[in-house]
Amino acid sequence: MTAKFDLIVVGGGILGTFHAYHALKRGLKVAILERNSVPQGATVRNFGQVVPSGMDLTWQNYGRESLAIYNELHAQADLTIRKNGSVYIASNDEEIQLIEELYEINRNNDYESVLLSKNDCIKKFDGLRSDYCKGGLFFPQELSVDSADMIVKLHKLLQEKLGLQIFYNTTIIETGENGQNCVAISADGTEFTASKIMICGGHEFKTLYPKVFDESDLEVSKLQMLQTKPQGIYSLPGNILTGLSIRRYESFSECASFEKIKASEDPKSFEKKYGVHILFKQALDGSIILGDSHEYADAKNADDLGYDLNMEIDEFMIHEAKKIIDLPTYEIQRRWFGIYSQCKTKDIFEHNPSPNIYIVTGIGGKGMTGSGGFSKFNIDKIYA
Repeated sequence: MTAKFDLIVVGGGILGTFHAYHALKRGLKVAILERNSVPQGATVRNFGQVVPSGMDLTWQNYGRESLAIYNELHAQADLTIRKNGSVYIASNDEEIQLIEELYEINRNNDYESVLLSKNDCIKKFDGLRSDYCKGGLFFPQELSVDSADMIVKLHKLLQEKLGLQIFYNTTIIETGENGQNCVAISADGTEFTASKIMICGGHEFKTLYPKVFDESDLEVSKLQMLQTKPQGIYSLPGNILTGLSIRRYESFSECASFEKIKASEDPKSFEKKYGVHILFKQALDGSIILGDSHEYADAKNADDLGYDLNMEIDEFMIHEAKKIIDLPTYEIQRRWFGIYSQCKTKDIFEHNPSPNIYIVTGIGGKGMTGSGGFSKFNIDKIYA
């Protein structure tokens, strides 16, 4: 039996870690129980973009709060965070119309953005093709992170500065509540006790609560990404999002022209079938991360998505990327896929199997951007 905690968080990814952070800020005694030696899930298999600009208004507000939290934490330790902004590159008149409309929406919401001309974009982003770019919308406050390094460094910072206790290589096989305490039991029989337990382990909570899992409206998305070899002295600042992103991201659905423009698209196109939109982000080693795609299955049927990489998707993404930016090299050094869970009918999955045990998951692609702000809201609600 270990010491009793005020809060145990099962899952050391970004959503669980930010819940732990906000509880620690309240002076609570907090432990994270992480089944791997370091987090291996959606948190470390994404682009590492903190882009409130891509979200609807509710989640943009969470994301904007996350920006402040990331900057505050980065001031205490190097978390690989770069404040180099995000840009949406429009490739035709329809996409220009959408970025102009989003610019007005953000101006009304007091969220800074800057419309860029074609020449502005080409001067700012080396290698951007003039036959693709028609203009851009730039969000200077947004961030890039190298996710796998960042989460480990964040854990260390919270351990050193706020007294977080982390138990790696700890797989929880049972949680329960007996009226006085909540208990989490690990695979080796260790019992962890707490006043409250928060479960933030993606769709993996099926092990703990299979009935809740089977009856949930969770689905999973499989995303393919690629990483080039380092690009030498070449520099590509910020998060580069392109025309397909403009046609996909939630924030643009609030634009007046969005529905009409979407209605004119070919639903049978390759990019629609596999949910492809083209993103670029330069990693710390100078390589460029490219992607991504989206294939979906109900969470209970996640295995149907398989473990293979679809090379046709990778080849399509590289082909489309070459139309947008002339990189020094498109030689690929790494390919992978990530899996994240999301709700079909809600923004996030929340369930209380008992009064002091909370399942919070299914944040979808909003995790890196929205977790900081949402977790603060959620911890404030739980401890009100």
